[in-house]
Amino acid sequence: MIIGIPALRLKGDYLAIITLGFAEIIRVVMLNIDGVLGFDLTGGAKGLTGIPSYTSFLNTFVVVAVSLFLIHTMMKSRHGRAILAIRDNEIAAEASGVHTTYYKTLAFVVSAFFAGIAGGLYAGCIGVMAPAKFGFMKSIEVLVMVVLGGMGSMLGSVISATVLTILPEALRAFADYRMVVYAVVLIITMIFRPQGLLGTYDFSLTSWIDRIRGVRPKAGSAKEGEVRADA
Repeated sequence: MIIGIPALRLKGDYLAIITLGFAEIIRVVMLNIDGVLGFDLTGGAKGLTGIPSYTSFLNTFVVVAVSLFLIHTMMKSRHGRAILAIRDNEIAAEASGVHTTYYKTLAFVVSAFFAGIAGGLYAGCIGVMAPAKFGFMKSIEVLVMVVLGGMGSMLGSVISATVLTILPEALRAFADYRMVVYAVVLIITMIFRPQGLLGTYDFSLTSWIDRIRGVRPKAGSAKEGEVRADA
């Protein structure tokens, strides 16, 4: 929230620059704060070591499923619709009475909350947390996952993150050329699918529940309109 309130008042290139700047400031502070305080807090360059290996496939799957449900539910609420309105046209949203600074900060804080949960799972997986692991390239890696999946699709981001995590491992047989192949796959995808794998498409939880129950929306009903809008 402290970072978001001043940063999210900016737009375009300036917003990208200030967020990268804050990320570097935090990384450098984590590296050097032990010397200032006079005792070990972050572990400096070596980071935090000896973290228990509590992360498993099961608890990661459960946390991801719950996170996706919460995000999906939030985006279907009044607050989520306000955020989507800002995404589609910020000027029109502000003219319609949407408090753009508030909702952009809300989205920023909620995103940071889920990123913190992901960081906790990551720590329990590798057992060591060092500032060097969260540099500029890590930000680019996450950004590529979002852009490749589709800027308006949560399902697309999940698929993209899965593919981009598996792909480098599947290409290990190519040794030194695996990252070149990885980059070529990304470039080809962005050329032929510039809107991302799924674009703005996302699944509708309501329609899935209705299908399981065997309920079909009536012609002209509000529920059919919602399904069409989701499609």
